[in-house]
Parts: sequence; C-alpha cells; structure tokens
Amino acid sequence: MRDALILILVAGSLPLILSRPWIGILVWSWLGYMNPHRLTWGFAYNFPFAMLVGLTTLVALIFYKGPKSIRIMPILVLWFAFIFWMNVSTFMAIDRPYSMLEWDRTMKIMLFAVLTMILIRNKKQMNALIWTVVLSLGFFGVKGGFFSIITGGNYLVWGPPGSFINGNNALGLALTMTMPLMLYLFQQSEDKRIKWALLAMMALTALAVLTTHSRGAFLALGTMGVVFWYYSSRKFLIGIVLVVVAIFMWNLMPEAWHERIFSIGSYQEDGSALGRINAWYFAVNLANDYPLTGGGFGTFMPELFQLYAPEPDDFHDAHSIYFEVLAEHGYVGLVMFLMIGAGTIISSARTISIAKKREDLKWVAALSRMIIVSLCAYSVGGAFLGLAYFDLYWHFVATTIILRSIVMAPPETENYTEVSSQLQELEVRGAMQKPSQAVLQER
Repeated sequence: MRDALILILVAGSLPLILSRPWIGILVWSWLGYMNPHRLTWGFAYNFPFAMLVGLTTLVALIFYKGPKSIRIMPILVLWFAFIFWMNVSTFMAIDRPYSMLEWDRTMKIMLFAVLTMILIRNKKQMNALIWTVVLSLGFFGVKGGFFSIITGGNYLVWGPPGSFINGNNALGLALTMTMPLMLYLFQQSEDKRIKWALLAMMALTALAVLTTHSRGAFLALGTMGVVFWYYSSRKFLIGIVLVVVAIFMWNLMPEAWHERIFSIGSYQEDGSALGRINAWYFAVNLANDYPLTGGGFGTFMPELFQLYAPEPDDFHDAHSIYFEVLAEHGYVGLVMFLMIGAGTIISSARTISIAKKREDLKWVAALSRMIIVSLCAYSVGGAFLGLAYFDLYWHFVATTIILRSIVMAPPETENYTEVSSQLQELEVRGAMQKPSQAVLQER
C-alpha cells in the first residue's frame, strides 16, 4: 500500500513539474529529507524516485521561460570554487573509484542546491520550500517525540535507513537545524490552529533530539537556544521560557541519558570520544601528507587508518564536518568550507539589516534570522558529526543567496518577477491574459 501511494504521488507530480519546474525542487526535497520510499517494504524501497524527479526537473528547466540568472556575489563565487575543488580532489583521490561513489551523491546535492537558486524566487515559492523541509523532517521529530514519551526516553530515536540522517547523531542535528524553520513558519502563520500545531511539533521535535542521546545534538540544541535568545526582541520573557523548558526537558530524561551527557566532560574515559579523537588525528596526519587536495571522498577507510591513525585498529568515521573536509579536500578545501560558512552568516546578517527596514520584506528578515540560528547550531553540532555534505546545510547557503538577491533587487524588478511567474501559470492553463494597468499599479 505504501509503495503504491508513493508511486502515485511522485508520478502525479511529474506533469506539475513540467509546467512549473520549481515544484521539482519541492518534490526532490521531500524525497531527500523524508525518504518516504525508505519507509516501505516493497519495490519502492530502492526505486530511483529522486532520479526520475531530477531528470523531469532538468527537462522542464530547458523549456522554462522565466528568469534563470543567479546574482553573482562573493559567497556564490566561494561556493562554486569549493565545488570545483571537490572535483579536483576527486580526480587526485587516493582511491579514485571509491571516491567517485561519494562524489556522485555530493554533486547531485550541489546541482539541486544551485537549481534552487534558479527556480525559487519569491515569497510564495520560498515558503512552500520551507514547509516541505519542515514537514519532511518534522515527521521524524513528531514520531520520535511520541516514541520518547511512550518509552520514557530510554531508547534511541533513529532516522530513515539508507539516508544522511540514518544514525541517531545525524538525525539529532538535522532536527535541531529544522526547529528554527518551524519557528519561522509559526511567526508567519495567522491561523491559530497552525500555530498550535507548529508549537506541538517543536516541543515533540526537541524531545526527539534529546532522545537521540547525541551529545553533539545536545550541544547544537543549546547553541540554537542561545542564538535564538540573542535575536529575540523580548529577551527577558524568552529567556525565562527557555530556562523553564530546559529544566523541564532535563528532568524528563532518564538517568542513562544524564550519564551520557555528563560524559562530555570526561572524554578520557569514553571509548566513543577517544575514537573520534583518533579519527581527527588521522585527518590531520593524512592532510599533512596531502595538504592541497586531501585524499578525496571516502578517505576514512580502515586501510588508511593503518597508515595515519595513532590507533590504527580503532577505525571511526570522520565525526566532524571540519575534519571530514580536511581529510578529503585538504587545507585548501577546509579554508573554502569555513569561508562559505562564515560568509553565509555574514550575508544573512546584512540581509536582515536591509530587510527589516521594509515592510514588504519583513519575512526575509525573519527567515534570515532563523537561518543564522540553524547555521550556528550546525557549526557547533557539526564539530562532532560527519555531515559536511548534508542537503539541508547547502539548501541554507542557497536560501541565503536567494534572500540576499531579493533585498538587493529594485522593488519594481521584484514585482515584475512575481507578475511574470503568475502570467506563466496562466499561459500553461491556456488562459493567458494581459494584466490590466490597475492590477500592475496595485502590485
């Protein structure tokens, strides 16, 4: 039943994508974040739905008559330079055939992040994308929250198998990064029922994050709370609410959870923490031998641990976005990666300073604030998790560029883009009409 339902939903979206390519971004995001096919047991489990949607979107883009340009800005140049450097490091990889496997997935993520910048251009489309991300990842937050209540938080919450967020640690960070988007939608929604639903989703998601028992996600959640408090307009009230919620959540979790969180301060006695440190030393030692390009994608492998790790037999994955990039793309790649992260936060801050002065762009300022909150959580939680190529982070980079382009565009250009989008929809329906002068003046 689930297999057939997903097939019907994806197949039914293809005609819509051909007429409105931006919908392809939504469907791709739904498949990438929720991984609904991984929740089935039949033919849909390994069916290439994402490839089908991706090809349809690319075909639709060829015939798309709307604007396709991307505003050139420093962060975009840095991003493209990093993409180029990842290709260089793959070509120079220690094990090129194995490196190509991860390269293939990463380049697809980069391609659709770039397509997002091309096709998502106004408030309606942006909010549709945010809703898609929130509902896709929020599904696991709500599901995990209820699971935590039923089990008393004693069992770990996991993500969909075969995805970036399969592990408890990765899921915890992904959910933490999604919570600010939930808050943005809460701020933008006028329907009280939607507001209450989003509040419930945030509460259950926070509980699910804690129930992953991920120390990295716990630190990310704390960072998110602090940065959100900093950007809030009513700091005293928000501060009290955050403290009360934190105390309630802390007392709600079982003793085993507390012991794991307290082990952050005694990493010398924690085998998992020592394994991560061993992997980080491995990354530095390998990068010292390959300082420019690193070892290429997939460098964290047992064979190379025998050569570069202090404890050769204690094999671990990267467990850090920073050491992951360092080992796989060298010091050059790491510098680019850090500059992209810093540039994205700086660009969002500048966008806020411009957008908050215009009533029609208040939503841009609100979303930019929440992106900064998410990015700060990612930068802290990611220090202990290997999610350097996670879709959501690069979608945040793309969204930052889109929002920056919107505030930099003259008001009449922004209006023209919205009008053009509506005219194209009318043309598809076979009812293309020239808007009256009164309508244009009203816009």
